[in-house]
Amino acid sequence: MAEKTILLCEQLSHTYANGVEALANIDLSISQGEYVAFVGQNGSGKTTLVKHFNGLLKPTQGKVMVFGESTEGKKVSYLSRKVGYVFQNPDDMLFCSSVEEEIAYGPRMLGFEQGEIATKVQKILKELDLESQREIHPFALSLGDRQRLAVACALSLDPEVFIFDEPTTGQDYFGGKSIMMLIDQLLEKGKTIIIISHDMPLVAEHARRVVVLNKGHIALDGTPEEVFCCTDQLRQLSLRSPQVTLLAQELGLQDRTLLRVPQIVQWLEAEYLPSPKSVRGDQT
Repeated sequence: MAEKTILLCEQLSHTYANGVEALANIDLSISQGEYVAFVGQNGSGKTTLVKHFNGLLKPTQGKVMVFGESTEGKKVSYLSRKVGYVFQNPDDMLFCSSVEEEIAYGPRMLGFEQGEIATKVQKILKELDLESQREIHPFALSLGDRQRLAVACALSLDPEVFIFDEPTTGQDYFGGKSIMMLIDQLLEKGKTIIIISHDMPLVAEHARRVVVLNKGHIALDGTPEEVFCCTDQLRQLSLRSPQVTLLAQELGLQDRTLLRVPQIVQWLEAEYLPSPKSVRGDQT
């Protein structure tokens, strides 16, 4: 069965009021259930592009279709029911007087029943380990906790598409792992995931598709294996493949693109460690 296209850009261009052309003639489609990472240097157009998916920005030229509807004339509040956006800076989306109110705000504005809102808020507070902070003012939280609260606000609307701009910002190692695990679980539930990240190992570990942007154009688009094997082209774009990938290539594994530590460990063990059978033979 053919995959359903839910986000479509046709000849999308965007020029800001100051004359800066951020996107130029972008053609792109994203199917339901995909996990796509947008990467590129600052100013490459990543954030400008994804902001078109929920109406925060509108095309200067071309069009953007979300679930078969043009974003032209659609309000952000309408598109946010389908496409949730978690900003890189959580302070850009927090304004209520408590953590609990912040999570409840979106469903309340969309007309959810009070009982349903209370159940939803309690579930999300528990999922993101924010229960003990439910009555605290959002700006009294640490940056890491504010980021998790921003994720909670997106979860409260239960959209079909989630966009995460630098999802591990402000998190320590374990906090970052927790958020990425949550994002992976959303994918397992059938949601479509889009992340923006400068963390290439994170992209290699989680994303199923990588889109590289450069000066408002798509430079590369493929699986992590396909994109990260293009080390020379990435270097020209001031990007680097994960260190594991570079190490594998230094070891002469040009025919394979290894992305994660367990993969290269497995290869090294198979290549250099004697098999149990040969060890037993030596002992006899």
